[in-house]
Amino acid sequence: MRFDLELPSQDPNATAQRTAVLLINLGTPDAPTPSAVRRYLAEFLSDPRVVEIPPWIWQPILHGAILPLRSRASAHKYASVWMPEGSPLRVYTEQQTNALRVWFAARGVPVLVDHAMRYGSPSIPDVLGQLKRAGADRILLLPMYPQYAASTVATAFDKASDALRRMRNQPEIRAIKQYPDAPGYIGALVAQLREFWATHGTPDFAAGDRLLLSFHGLPKRTLNLGDPYHNQCQLTGTLLAQALGLDEASCRITFQSRFGREEWLQPYTAPTLAELGAAGVRRVDVMCPGFTADCLETIEEIGMEGRDAFLKAGGKVYHRVPCLNASPAFIDALGHLALAHLGGWIEPSAAPAHERRAPAQDYAQAGR
Repeated sequence: MRFDLELPSQDPNATAQRTAVLLINLGTPDAPTPSAVRRYLAEFLSDPRVVEIPPWIWQPILHGAILPLRSRASAHKYASVWMPEGSPLRVYTEQQTNALRVWFAARGVPVLVDHAMRYGSPSIPDVLGQLKRAGADRILLLPMYPQYAASTVATAFDKASDALRRMRNQPEIRAIKQYPDAPGYIGALVAQLREFWATHGTPDFAAGDRLLLSFHGLPKRTLNLGDPYHNQCQLTGTLLAQALGLDEASCRITFQSRFGREEWLQPYTAPTLAELGAAGVRRVDVMCPGFTADCLETIEEIGMEGRDAFLKAGGKVYHRVPCLNASPAFIDALGHLALAHLGGWIEPSAAPAHERRAPAQDYAQAGR
């Protein structure tokens, strides 16, 4: 028996199949003004993944006390770090996006690359829509958070899912959940530190100088609820310290940006800096491995507030090590990480053989 099917000569909704990589970061206000900061904070702090308090309790507090009091103070802080091109987080994320486009193009890999913010603009739904209109039928989500937390990675995936729910003809989606121990990522951190020390001098660890690895904090209860974030921060810090040949006394892991009165992951960064200064530690260098792009929390909180805490307590030399931003080593790490998750989407011939797998990079040799 034969079935003759009459198919339309051309699907009016069909587009050329293309693959895209979407970098996702946290977000930023559109301007360093109280009104813009208030809009941003209202969206951010209304996310139930971020503030796990019943809305009927939290929303009156947020709009009645937190936003009126915090928006103006936060706007002043944003103004202190604002760049001529805009918010640092947006500027550096755009640079990462452009650099990754160049990285793929240099290897003949036909991939669209764009970025979106979980809060503010460009939003995840808007950019997913733009990619789809550009013909992207396969999209890899690449959060710019190496360590997984429900309040960062999960909420980004939630937002992407919300956008997909409104699409009739959805693209295929893949997502990179975490990469706290990826060789390229650890190697990029090592390279960043070595490059910084080549300019500013290497700390004298034998004489008591310290390297602090400051990760963004989360409430301690998130650890008990099942977030692997704390353990993954410890993993990243341990691998980085081992690659540098540093022991626990010379390289310490701390957590910053505590908000509210409940206990957060410890030790806290600011009190640790004050303790080190009071204890007679001469020099402290602070790096933020969990932030892949410099932002308010790294430039102002660590670079300014952290410096004041250490120097006022008696410390002598303080350095904030810039985030990875668009450093060549990190762009290379992102490229290989993406390629490892694009199997079956990208034709093998699209990338040279030596580029189709992540390099077996020796952490300790990175950056030399």
